[in-house]
Amino acid sequence: MRENELSRVIIGCAMRVHTALGPGLLESAYEVCLDYELKEAGLNVGKQIPLPLVYKDVQLECVYRLDLIVENQVIVEIKSVESFHPIHSVQLLTYLKLANCKLGLLLNFNVLHLKEGIKRVANNL
Repeated sequence: MRENELSRVIIGCAMRVHTALGPGLLESAYEVCLDYELKEAGLNVGKQIPLPLVYKDVQLECVYRLDLIVENQVIVEIKSVESFHPIHSVQLLTYLKLANCKLGLLLNFNVLHLKEGIKRVANNL
C-alpha cells in the first residue's frame, strides 16, 4: 500500500477509536487503542520506535521516539491538546526527515469530531 492509501486506513481506524473513547483522555490511551486497531486491520505497526539523530557523523541514540509508524512509511503523532500549534507540524516534519518518510499524520483526539483534529504533513524528499 502507498502512503495515501495507508493514511485513509489509519484515519478510519483513528475515527473508530475516537468514536469509542471520545475526547479527554491521555495520548497514551489513544496510542494503545490505535495501535490495536491498525494491527487488527492487518497493518505492520511500530509503537514508540526510537529515532536516532545523526549530528556531524555522530549518532545519538534514542533522542526521539515515534508514537507510531505504519508499514515503515507513515509516521503517526498522537496528540490530546486543545489545538494544534505550529511546532507540532514542524516537529513531525523533522521526524519525517530523520526517518526518511514522505507522509505523517498529526491526530488530535481532544476534539468533538476527529475530522477537526487531523493534519497531514508531507516531506518533499
